[in-house]
Amino acid sequence: MNTESRLMEMLIGYAAAHQHPFNIAVHLIGIPTIMLGVSIPLSWLTFDVGGVTVTLAHIAAIALFIFYLTLDTPFAIAFLILGLAVAELATYLGTLPLPVSAGIAAAAFFGGYALQFVGHAVEKSMPVLVRHPIQANLAAPFFTIVEVFGLLGLRKTMFADVQTRVAARREDENRAN
Repeated sequence: MNTESRLMEMLIGYAAAHQHPFNIAVHLIGIPTIMLGVSIPLSWLTFDVGGVTVTLAHIAAIALFIFYLTLDTPFAIAFLILGLAVAELATYLGTLPLPVSAGIAAAAFFGGYALQFVGHAVEKSMPVLVRHPIQANLAAPFFTIVEVFGLLGLRKTMFADVQTRVAARREDENRAN
């Protein structure tokens, strides 16, 4: 499967379960919140790279960026900005006393996931997290960027193609049932 068809399949699968505006809105809040919850503990592990302090949160953001480059360059670059901003915030929060930073991390992590489940309850769709937890967690930040592009009216042709394919897929599923 080439990169473009792999990206399109991922976008169709995601869009099929994320049509309701409320669900999309809570994902735009919840996913970066989960990222923060994960990044705070990662920020506690630091490395000196050429005189610059780098945390495991920074390395994770860069690793996701590299993975996302295999899917789509503009989305990956936009993610890098978000990912490094979250890593920087996490690094700051990680310097707070351990009970405080750990509490913020836990609240962000579990609160972000609670938002996801509320959004899917409103959508009346099963979160991908339930069926494919690793895939969902690796792809969710990418799809947050995709949603931002859509809300800004960028890449309209691609989004129109995705919606057309989602509608066709649903029609096929309805015929099969």
